[in-house]
Amino acid sequence: MPDKKSHIPWAKPDFWGNEIQYVSEALASTWISGGAYLDKLEKQFSETFQKKYALAVSNGTTAIHLAYLGLGLKPGDEIIVPGFAFMAAANIALHMGLKPVFAEVDKDTWCLSARELPKYISSKTKAIVPIHTYGNVCEMDAIMKVADAHKIPVIEDCAESLFSKYKGKYSGTFGKINTFSFQATKTITTGEGGLVVTDSDELNEKMMLYRSHGMRRKDKFYWHELPGHNFRLTNMQAALGVAQLEKIDFILSERKRVYEEYKKHIANQEDVVLQKIEKDVDPVIWAVALKLNSKTFPQGRDKVIEQLRETGIETRPGFYASSLLKIYQQHSLPVCEDISKNVISLPSFPSLKNDDIVFICEQLLKLKNR
Repeated sequence: MPDKKSHIPWAKPDFWGNEIQYVSEALASTWISGGAYLDKLEKQFSETFQKKYALAVSNGTTAIHLAYLGLGLKPGDEIIVPGFAFMAAANIALHMGLKPVFAEVDKDTWCLSARELPKYISSKTKAIVPIHTYGNVCEMDAIMKVADAHKIPVIEDCAESLFSKYKGKYSGTFGKINTFSFQATKTITTGEGGLVVTDSDELNEKMMLYRSHGMRRKDKFYWHELPGHNFRLTNMQAALGVAQLEKIDFILSERKRVYEEYKKHIANQEDVVLQKIEKDVDPVIWAVALKLNSKTFPQGRDKVIEQLRETGIETRPGFYASSLLKIYQQHSLPVCEDISKNVISLPSFPSLKNDDIVFICEQLLKLKNR
């Protein structure tokens, strides 16, 4: 078991098989931008998620940007995003002149509340972006019911919920467009990278153009049909992802083991509360997060992070609520703020050993009333 001098990182990438071989093959092929591995990665995602189209992109944030462009969102349009989540969807909205409207989350699941959602809808609402935080999945049936009633497209941000399921269906199969991230800490990684899936011929055509400078290339070079970006993923990065997907069953089982081991030592504690996973959700937890009781941890969450660091354990705070960040228009979200101030995220990578998890839990619980 680790001692005080050991270091347990919050996250680290793990490689399980053919990553080096496939990246080397991509290099040797000289197809280092587009290429066979890129095609294979897109095909595998299209088939797995039963979506007509899958477009690999440079990261999860550009995936969201591409979705907004595909929908033709314009300055002044409003998008609804949860006020407790990673803020990529909101930040891209600001870059495009859109208005992010921050919605309250459920106090237990920490995901976008379908019950609260209607109050944030206006005539300017052009998209709803549920974010599946930490690997949990939003109540998608209820969210889709609200969205369909108002004829508003849904973009699922699945950066943290790859292969999590809601009522037996993968997250990323409910919305009109759905986005994923392959950043270094994610369930599978290409270093950086992301992906967009859709069933729409029109959206796919438009997003393909925006992804690559607005050029079709097959017709004639250097002819820009629209002012596109370069959101492309490289063949070398895709090779990394293809190798990771070959081991996906093992990766998912190890992530589930890590989560279950944490639950064994923490779930029955009154002073720390795990993010609630509803019965309809079968999660692949990206980051094990829990809420500290402010009475039994009077030193506060940030001090607990510091104290755990002294024992060699790296942790992360919860995401800052949108209402606490000055870059957004002033608003108030009490539930998001309470979660934000008291949530701590523990080491969660799939190669984390059970002994390490026991040590982490012991050290955390020792900090009560300190």
